[in-house]
Amino acid sequence: MEPLLKINNDKCIACYACVRACPVKAIRVRSDKDKPEIIPERCIGCGSCAAVCGPGAIEIRNTRDDLKNLLKQKKKVAALVDPSIAGEFPDITDYRKFVQMLRTLGFENVQEVAFGVDLVARAYKELFKSSRGKYYIMSNDPVTVSFIEKYKPALVPNLAPILPPVAATAKVTRRLLDDDVTMVYISPLIASKDEILRFEKESRIDLAITFVELRELFMDANIHETDLEYSDFDAPLGYKGSFFPMANGIIQAADIKEHLHQTPVVTVEGEGMLDAIEEFEENISSIKCHFNLFYKEFLMGRGTSMGGKRILRRSQLISYVNKRLKILDLDQWKKSMDQFSDLDLSREFRIDDQSLPVPAESKLNKILKELDQLGSADVGCGACGYASCTDFATAIAQGLAIPEMCTTFASKNRQDHIQSLKISNEKLAQAQEALKKSERLAQKEKESAREASEIVRRMLHKLPSMVVICDQQLKIIQTNDSFIELLGEDVKEINEVVPGLAGADLKTLLPYNFYNLFTYVLTHNESITNRDLNHEGKLLNVSIFVIEKNKIVGAVIRDMSAPEVQKEEVVKRLTEVIDKNLSLVQQIGFIMGEGASETERMLSSIIESYKLKQDLKDQ
Repeated sequence: MEPLLKINNDKCIACYACVRACPVKAIRVRSDKDKPEIIPERCIGCGSCAAVCGPGAIEIRNTRDDLKNLLKQKKKVAALVDPSIAGEFPDITDYRKFVQMLRTLGFENVQEVAFGVDLVARAYKELFKSSRGKYYIMSNDPVTVSFIEKYKPALVPNLAPILPPVAATAKVTRRLLDDDVTMVYISPLIASKDEILRFEKESRIDLAITFVELRELFMDANIHETDLEYSDFDAPLGYKGSFFPMANGIIQAADIKEHLHQTPVVTVEGEGMLDAIEEFEENISSIKCHFNLFYKEFLMGRGTSMGGKRILRRSQLISYVNKRLKILDLDQWKKSMDQFSDLDLSREFRIDDQSLPVPAESKLNKILKELDQLGSADVGCGACGYASCTDFATAIAQGLAIPEMCTTFASKNRQDHIQSLKISNEKLAQAQEALKKSERLAQKEKESAREASEIVRRMLHKLPSMVVICDQQLKIIQTNDSFIELLGEDVKEINEVVPGLAGADLKTLLPYNFYNLFTYVLTHNESITNRDLNHEGKLLNVSIFVIEKNKIVGAVIRDMSAPEVQKEEVVKRLTEVIDKNLSLVQQIGFIMGEGASETERMLSSIIESYKLKQDLKDQ
């Protein structure tokens, strides 16, 4: 499954605000990566990192689309709504309109979790009465439970073995409807998305979405309060359980005394929850109280809209509850409490120890020395996100942090880097001057090469012989006018659009027996010289040679019917005959004596005679 929280590297600016905000250091910074990363197994789902991330780079697992798909199916879907809706939706003037909005969205059953709170509160009251010398930490906040399971495993037996209110509500709803009903928890916490995965059988919940996501769904579906009539929650309705979103709400729901000299429960909410757990572990034998802990009051949970005012939300919740209590049928509520008195609300916990090995003192001292903080190990500025330099050095040794997160270390390194940069800049200036000289020389050479290339190109077009150069795919790189003239009028028109036929496919311009010679030369890297071919009534003499192995070949083609070529070719070929015969005659001369000189005179006479006739003809 996708992690509850992850960092979008495209948005992250590596400011490390999330590292400083994380209460359990579940965000790792590594030297081989530019951006921090969340370690899912260490995360407790508090969402503090998302709250402080200015660029909005920390993304929460989206379950909005999952709910859309659920509501499209032909299944009965029940909404389990946390009572903190009153603080989140002050813009909805009457909670009954809110309920109707949920039904319009597609929920068949809409159940407030307040009744589940009443059942759980009763279970806590009985547990505290029956406990003899053992003190419990109430397990209604999933963040608190996750923290203890992962970082205080010795306290897992002290977690109250009672289901949270939403799981109790799921059991009630499933008994009233049927086992196939799909349960969706609408929660003020992002941690609920992982918490519900632990509930099974009658208490199972299929999906959890936040209030923020619910708002988005209302907007997507164009559902507005003003268009709808009233509708109330499905029975059974809750009583004082509606106060649950406030930290001590469940204590009031259980009718547990809260007078300072009489209360058996200590309530702590906010980040002081971590210190409270430390005190419970160290001093519970002296404190002798049960602990009711919330990392955040549900009214201000990370699944609610950002920027909410705590006192304002509390007043809106109280106003909402007072309206509910005025019309609540207490007799019916008591009957419902009796009806579900047999529900098994017990639960179990699991140890998931995420403690990391404590590094050796020698290693810590080495790191502190590198940080130049050896003399101030027990203090720290806190800019790195750790309470002391020793804690920071420990995190470095455990692979959770890097030295650059220390502002002092980074500042010192910056000064060293600036000095190094000055030296590098001086060397760079020298290198730049040398480079400029090289560039000027290279520019001159480039201009000379361009001029030489232009001369070659002009010479190529002046040659009477046909010339073509192509690549390994038989695409033309360069050719001359004589070659284009050979190919006819259609190709001349193409040449006007694409000068030199650059990029044209030779296979479309020449017959197979012709372009196949090019393929042979490319494949074998072996040149072909003086190959005679017939092309459209003309006898052509073709020489194809390798320019760059397996990549580029060039060809020189002569039209044998041209007068100047005929003369040259006859002389050339007779000369070849003389050379071959001379070689043969030299061998025979040893046997026949003077035969060689006579043959030479005869052949020379033939050549001279032909030259004379040709010269007269040319005149």
